[in-house]
Parts: sequence; structure tokens; C-alpha cells
Amino acid sequence: MKPGSVPPPVTQPLTPLHPPSRPPLGPPPVGGPPLIRPSTVTAGAPNTQSLLHSPTNQEGDATSTAGDGSVVQNSYDAIEGGGLMATPHPSAPANLKMNRNVGYSYPALPPGYQNTSPPGAPGVQASALQYPDGSKHFHQPPLGTNHLNASMGSLSLQQEGLRPVNLLQERNILPTTLLQAPVPNLHEDIQKLNCNPELFRCTLTNIPQTQALLNKAKLPLGLLLHPFKDLSQLPVVTSSTIVRCRSCRTYINPFVSFLDQRRWKCNLCYRVNDVPEEFMYNPVTRVYGEPHKRPEVQNATIEFMAPSEYMLRPPQPPVYLFVFDVSHNAIETGYLNTVCKTLLDNLDLLPGNTRTKIGFITFDSTIHFYSLQEGLSQPQMLIVSDIEVINLIKKKTPETFVLILFSNLQLIQDLLKSLPQMFTKSLETQSALGPALQAAFKLMSPTGGRISVFQTQLPSVGMGALKSREEPNQRATAKDIHLTPSTDFYKKLALDCSGQQVAVDLFLLSGQYSDLASLGCISRYSAGSVYYYQSYHHKHNPVQVEKLQKELKRYLTRKIGFEAVMRIRCTKGLSIHTFHGNFFVRSTDLLSLPNVNPDAGYAVQMSVEESLTDMQVVSFQSALLYTSSKGERRIRVHTMCLPVVTALSDVYLGADVQAITGLLANMAVDRSVSATLSDARDALVNAVIDSLSAYRSSVLSIQQPGLMAPSSLRLFPLYVLALLKQKAFQTGMNARLDERIFSMCQVKNQPLVYLMLMTHPSLYRVDNLTDEGALNINDRTIPQPPILQLSVEKLSREGAYLMDAGSVMFLWIGKSCGQSFISQVLGVPNYGSIPQNMTHLPELETAESIRTVAFISWLREQRPFFPILYVIKDDSPLKSSFLQNMIEDRTESALSYYEFLLHIQQQVNK
Repeated sequence: MKPGSVPPPVTQPLTPLHPPSRPPLGPPPVGGPPLIRPSTVTAGAPNTQSLLHSPTNQEGDATSTAGDGSVVQNSYDAIEGGGLMATPHPSAPANLKMNRNVGYSYPALPPGYQNTSPPGAPGVQASALQYPDGSKHFHQPPLGTNHLNASMGSLSLQQEGLRPVNLLQERNILPTTLLQAPVPNLHEDIQKLNCNPELFRCTLTNIPQTQALLNKAKLPLGLLLHPFKDLSQLPVVTSSTIVRCRSCRTYINPFVSFLDQRRWKCNLCYRVNDVPEEFMYNPVTRVYGEPHKRPEVQNATIEFMAPSEYMLRPPQPPVYLFVFDVSHNAIETGYLNTVCKTLLDNLDLLPGNTRTKIGFITFDSTIHFYSLQEGLSQPQMLIVSDIEVINLIKKKTPETFVLILFSNLQLIQDLLKSLPQMFTKSLETQSALGPALQAAFKLMSPTGGRISVFQTQLPSVGMGALKSREEPNQRATAKDIHLTPSTDFYKKLALDCSGQQVAVDLFLLSGQYSDLASLGCISRYSAGSVYYYQSYHHKHNPVQVEKLQKELKRYLTRKIGFEAVMRIRCTKGLSIHTFHGNFFVRSTDLLSLPNVNPDAGYAVQMSVEESLTDMQVVSFQSALLYTSSKGERRIRVHTMCLPVVTALSDVYLGADVQAITGLLANMAVDRSVSATLSDARDALVNAVIDSLSAYRSSVLSIQQPGLMAPSSLRLFPLYVLALLKQKAFQTGMNARLDERIFSMCQVKNQPLVYLMLMTHPSLYRVDNLTDEGALNINDRTIPQPPILQLSVEKLSREGAYLMDAGSVMFLWIGKSCGQSFISQVLGVPNYGSIPQNMTHLPELETAESIRTVAFISWLREQRPFFPILYVIKDDSPLKSSFLQNMIEDRTESALSYYEFLLHIQQQVNK
């Protein structure tokens, strides 16, 4: 299909605009399909959406080859799968008729509840329980078609989602508060048990019954996950029995159905399973015979302490290896002082226990090892050429270089204090990053762990050496820019690392082009993260020092999971075909995550493989098996339940515009790399054109002039325009190649909430903050000003405006801004006295200052990275960056929002 073209209209009976009121959807079908293991993933299945035909990003197989050619057997597949074949249980009837609904009304679980292994059930023999009619019926709320009253309120909200909006006429469509995820149209007793959308959400909260219906809607179907997010309350269950479906291995969850006390039906494959004896006892209520009230069946998010059968080997110790660039260029930036000091300050906060190990490597054109053995009075340095590295490590035991933290803390502190001074006189300009990483991999292979590498330039000697590919005069064109790696060295090494449970995190601190497209592979395929500090310099760019300090502290002290795997399961009939994020796909549907961190997001694309006939709801479950820093094997499980619909209007009704935008952004990154940037941009625009064309031709009963969108998708064109102006996808001379690649890395690795803020910033007027509608958090009053549209039309010269763009903030002060704000918040006498490079607000004892500082601090606390605040005036050099984020205004290389709408309308009406 050509860019901008629309599919021929489909002739079919028009669906009325407001379909007759229908009940919220509830129970799974009676009976259920044959008991076969659902195929969760079809490797390499074609993407049925016409939006963005991105290739699947599957890598590898159930075994991976290490760098030395040996085969590493990865049998985590069998472990997470439970290692049980799907054999029928003799006592489980194959297909039981079901007259039971899904979901229960439960009391809330105590916060942070953790039970111990339950005592034996109080003297009740299983065989003694008699059921006259063969089953004992529990009281459950009726969720059928004749119980409408409880949910009519949500239905009216749902209908609002379908209200046609003429985007060319209604200009003020941006909500004044942060947009919330749509609430699925389920009975309230099911919905209150559903997974928090911050952890798990779907692009469509009404799942189309068939792939044909999904194709007709022209919207992508997929999931966005934030599986290891920091949670203030997480039920943790310690039990020798983890109850799972014998067929598809789904973990028991709130959306299964209990046929009686002894049998439960899986909500993914509909197999009937026996309830194990231990599960009959409820450790919360201390009552026997209430399996449906256990915490596993009351919480959509839960964590299990895994027994020994979930381990391939004893849980690994936390091992942290730091690899520092100490070439002349690196020492000049001054980064080593900041990193070593931050490490010194946070050594005792590194996640772990007495088994924690830590080590250091430095490199320029040679590799430097540090022996930190017990008994040494000071660290010993060993210098090795890039050629000799591998031979040396084969001879030396890794224990010589990586040691137990708490036994030799003084030695580590001495090394960190002396490292920044050791290379100050170095004139060595070369960088042997490849050999340094190979050495690090060899050191870490016996245990697994985390490598943190700090690099300031293009690697120039040894394996993995690179040459500059950036041509500044070609930045403007979308063709011929180098988004693909120039070598497979870093990807291959990352896959070797993944096979040995090693993840690599890359900190790039560089003013010059460093080929992040190639270097980033070391983190992408090993489940690591990339951090980029453009033009880092402790004197010339001091504001970056604070950013590095704050983000490094978070990085060093946040929770970490080791040797992890994640699998996503879904109801039979649905299939997953493409994954997005930083990982290695092991055995088609098992994601290998040598490290998992609480700041990483993932996305998957799905299709409807078999018609979901007779199903009222479908479920999705993610299971993350990991080793905690304390050496515990744990499983974190999230389960989500969504209704199935048969009408196209209902598919639009349940569209989650932010999740759709996030998934499309991930798909567009793949398209940019596999095809071209202009292909990806065209595909994003076509996604809007196709969906609004389908809505116009197949749902709207009365054709109206203008550009019509369902209310649920009213922000879709605005968000796609914002993506087109984002550094990852923009055209024009602004984006350096490494900046663009880093932005693409963020799209692939950021949870949705942060990705949306970086794509479509929030703008607030802050010179008139009040306590009206404010939040009260820990005795602090946090003002809540309304969010404004991103257009200079909304700016007044009399005001001051804060733009929160996620990783950066701008405080723009109008020329005629009130004197009280300038003196009582900025602490200067007048507009002319505002310094050019102001990046901090003074904490003054004025009401205005307290409110403004509280609001900015609260915004910063919402995220794991540290946004620099730039205070700017009309003549500030950074004013162009501020205006670049005004999504609704025209720039030299991009349309305004109104022009974009006219372009979409022209294509839709063709």
C-alpha cells in the first residue's frame, strides 16, 4: 500500500452509532474447548496489521553458543513451564459443564502480607467431605445479562468513548489532568480484581472476537508491561505448592472458576484441575475449605517464593563488575571522579548480602585488572594488551579479580579513592572497549551478574573497533542514516553474556559520535540498559554531573533480579508474535533476562489466531521467574482479564490511545531499522488514516463533514504527530545520530507512562499556583495546575510556564512576568537579572517558592531518571529546544497540528 493511501471501503450494514445497552461481560463459556496446550506464540507469524509490517525480532534458540564454542544448555523453559507434560489427570474429568461465573467478592489483603507454610489442615480428611450433588456451590455475584443496574454508570462512560468528535472543530481536546487508562467494561466484581494498568495494559480493552474484526478496525492489538515495577504493596506467598494448570501451566489467579471445593477451571485453556490438599487451607482467614479465598485468587499481582524445582542451580550471588574507560579523552571529562565518589557513597546500599561480589576493570589501549584478594594491603594492578587478554583470563582464577564485598571493603574503598588520580597524566587516546568487554565476560561467566561499562568515545583498537559513520550534512535526510550496527561483534558478545546470565549496562558519556547503533547491542540483547550523557564534561557542562550522580545512585541502589526468565500466556485463540524491549528470546516465547530492573518496560504484538466464539472474556498472564539479591528464587505473576466483543463500534469504544501510541512507537523503531526512517514515518501516519477511515466508513451512521474520530481516539492524531516530532523519528538538522539512536533505545525500554511524557510533554502555568485541588503527601502540599496545550498560543508574556518533557524540564519566564514570581521564586530583583544558565530554583521562605519547588520536586519523584531544569528567557539559547516541544505548532521541518489534521482529512476522504 502506498503511503497515504486508504483501503477500499468495505460494504456492510452500518452499525448504529449508539449500540443498544448491553451488560458488562463476565464468565467464560460453558464447557470450554478441548484440553490442548495453547500455542502462546507463533514464531515469525506475519503481522496481520497493515499499520507497520515490522519483522519479528526473535533471536536464537533453546540453546545458545558461548564465545568459546561450547554449547550452553538453557533449560529454564522446562522450569518455568514447570517441567510437567500436559498429561490428563486420571481424576480430572476432561470437559466439565460449567454453571459458574468468574470472580469473587473478597476482602482486601493486608498490606505486604506474607504467610508462612500453612500448618496441616485441622483434622479434616479430604475423603470425609461429602457433596450430595457432586459439587458444592459457593456464593458468587451473578455476572449475567440480566444484572445491569450495578454497571449502567460505566456503560454511559463507555458510550462517551464512542461519541464522534470533529477534530477540526474541537480544538481543546487535551484533558487538563493526566490521561488515565480506560476501564474495561467488566462487572465491577471482576474489574476490582483486575491488574493495575501501570503494570499490564492492552491496546484494546475490548478484544475483537476474530482477526477479521481486528483487521477491519485497523488498530494494533498488543500488551504493554512494566512487570518488575517498584510496588508499595505486594502480596508474597510462601508455600510448598504453587498451583498451576496441568495443561498450559497458567498460575492460579482471580479469573479462574471453582466448580466446587476440589476443582478449578483454567481461564486460559479451560482445563479442569484438582485443588491440591494444601491449597484447601487459607492462611489469611485460617479456615479450611475456602480455596477461593486464598491470596492467589484474590490478587491479580502476586509473588511466590519458588521451591527448589524452580532452580537450575543454587541461586547466584549478586556480582557487580565495573568497567571504566580511562583514556585521555575520558579523564578529561572528569566522569571518573563523579562515578567513583557516587560508588563510594552507595557501596553499603548495593542490593545483596554477605555473598555480594564486586570487581573493577579499567582500559585505554590496554586492559587493567585489579587484584583484590584477601591479605593484600592495597589493590594490585595488572596491565594486559588487547591481544593477551583472553589467554590471561584462562589462566587466572576470576576470584583473583572479583571478590566478596564485605570481607575486603577497605581495599575497595582505597581503589575507588585512588582510581581518578591514577590516570591523570595519561596521553593514551585509544580505546579497546571490545577486548575489555571480552575480559569482563570471561570474569563473570562462572557466576553471572551485572557489568556496568562507562565509555566516552568510539572504540578504536582490538575486537569491536569502529569507524565514524556520521555525516552532519546528511542529518536532514531520512535516507542513508546509519541506524543498523556496523558490526555483529557486540550482539554476538551480548548473546554469549545472556547464555551465562550476564547483563551489560552501557553508560555513554560522549561529545563525539560513538556509534550507539553498534554499541547499544551489548545492552539490548543481554537485557541491560543504555544511559547517554551527551557532551558530558564536569566543567563545560556541570549540570550533567548532577544528573549522572542522581541517576547512578538510583541505578546502584534499586532492586535487581538475576537469572530471570519471563513468559506471557494468553487465552487459547490469541497468539503473541513479536516482542519489544531489551532481552534475548529463548525458545520462541521465553524471554531471557539475565538481569531485570524495576525501570524497564516491554511490549508484545498479538493476533487473534482462532475465533473467540462463545467467549465473553479472555485473560493474559505474565510470569517473571528471578533470583532476588538476597538469593531467593521468586515468581512475580500479573493477570489481566478483558471482555470479548463482536461489534466494530465496541472495538473502538475500548481503544486505549496511549497504549496504541506506545506499541506503534515500538513497531516504528523496528521499521526504521529494517527499512527506512521515512517508511516508519509513513506507517505511523497511515495508522491514523486507516483507523479513522475504517471508523468513518463502517461505524458512523451519518456521514458528517470534517475529520471524525471516536472520543476514545480523539488524541490519536496528536500523539502520532508528537511521535513524528520526537528525536527518534523527526527529520531536520537537529538530531545527532547517537541522540536519535538513544531516543529509539528509550522507546524500546521505557515503561509507557515515561514514554508518553517524553513524546507529548506536559505544560503548566506556574506563576499563579494555588492550594486549590492540591495533593497532600507526607505533610507536603503539592499544587495541581491544569495541563495546557502545547502551543505558543497558550503562553502569555505575563506568565511563567513549566514544560515537563520527561528527561528534561524547561521553566520559561515571560518578558512581562509578574515581579512577585521573579523575586519570590527565582530570587532575583528583575527579569534582566535572571542568569542565562540558571538550572536550580533557590528554596526561599515564601509561599510562592514553597509551592513551585514542591511541585517540581513531586514531578521529579514520579520517575527513576533525573530531569535537568533549565530556566529560560526570550533570548536564551535553549528557547529553540523549548519551542521544539510545542507539538501543535509548525516547525521548519514539520506540520502544525491543524495542518496535520487537514492532511489526515484529505487522505480519509479520498
